[in-house]
Amino acid sequence: MNRGFFITLEGGEGSGKSTQIKRLSEFLQAEGYEVVATREPGGTFEAEKIRTLLVNKDGGNWTPMAEMLLFFAARAMHTETLIKPAVEAGKIVLCDRYTDSTRAYQGYGHERGLNVVNSLAEIALGGYEPDLTLILDISPGTGLARSGKALADEGKEEECRFENMELAFHERLRQGYLDIARTYPERCRVVSAEQSIENVTDRLLACIAHEIEGKDRHEPVR
Repeated sequence: MNRGFFITLEGGEGSGKSTQIKRLSEFLQAEGYEVVATREPGGTFEAEKIRTLLVNKDGGNWTPMAEMLLFFAARAMHTETLIKPAVEAGKIVLCDRYTDSTRAYQGYGHERGLNVVNSLAEIALGGYEPDLTLILDISPGTGLARSGKALADEGKEEECRFENMELAFHERLRQGYLDIARTYPERCRVVSAEQSIENVTDRLLACIAHEIEGKDRHEPVR
């Protein structure tokens, strides 16, 4: 590909984004694609520093506006120094969260609305958006149970700031993701995360194949 492809995975806590990015990356690399797997907040030295402030339970008692500004500060560095160069070099970038997370978490979850999020996205990123967004949909109760277990198993119990928010917050952000998918149907696809890992991977690969097959000299994915 002369130009690569920017794919984001979105969803609430415990939806399996990290697991699926690993599986997708391995499959696409086996098919001959150059793949960059990254995450938000994070992906660069500076953004990883900001990540600890945002996801750790003792990282700070940020207001919703302060949260948004921190997320976009990290995202601006991530986009300019990692994502854009990789896409321009013809690579597939798989990113765990991007601007839609801010729309869902701060816009819907914290009820700040989308106007301010979209304005900040224009200022910080010039309106840069993914080519394809895969939203893993899961009920908040199921997702939070999965996430709590995963954090305990990985020894990352301190990264529970958002998990500790009230259930109503998580219900709002789930609805937010579904609204986002309806607002941006040209790039968003919703896949149920309440099925086997293998089935989720197959559905995600089918979505990716639909978007990128025929656009380069590689054989179509799955």
